[in-house]
Amino acid sequence: MKNHGNESAEDYLETILILSEKLPVVRAVDVANELDYKKSSVSIAMKNLREKNHIAVSDAGYITLTESGKQIADMIYERHKFIAETLIKLGVDKDIAHADACRIEHVISKESFEALRTYILNTNKIL
Repeated sequence: MKNHGNESAEDYLETILILSEKLPVVRAVDVANELDYKKSSVSIAMKNLREKNHIAVSDAGYITLTESGKQIADMIYERHKFIAETLIKLGVDKDIAHADACRIEHVISKESFEALRTYILNTNKIL
């Protein structure tokens, strides 16, 4: 699913975070392969993220998250994991749960996510 605007930037940052946990270095080609996007699209996105100071790119082409980029990526990834795990525990198919979490993670407000997470964790209704 290709997103636009903020969602797209968040997806890229989340993907860089996940890849950085799996690979010794992250390059634009790794991001393109992971997301199944064209390398040219990823190149433009990396330029935009660099201009917003969310990533740094070394002379060798290695991508690292800056502090602001890591904060955004951590927030999105936390939302994704929590929403997907909750949906799976509710009986939703794993693939559907992850696809839905990928959409929900971008549109849910901070307040609603925190309220939902607090309710679920404190009441043990689902988890």
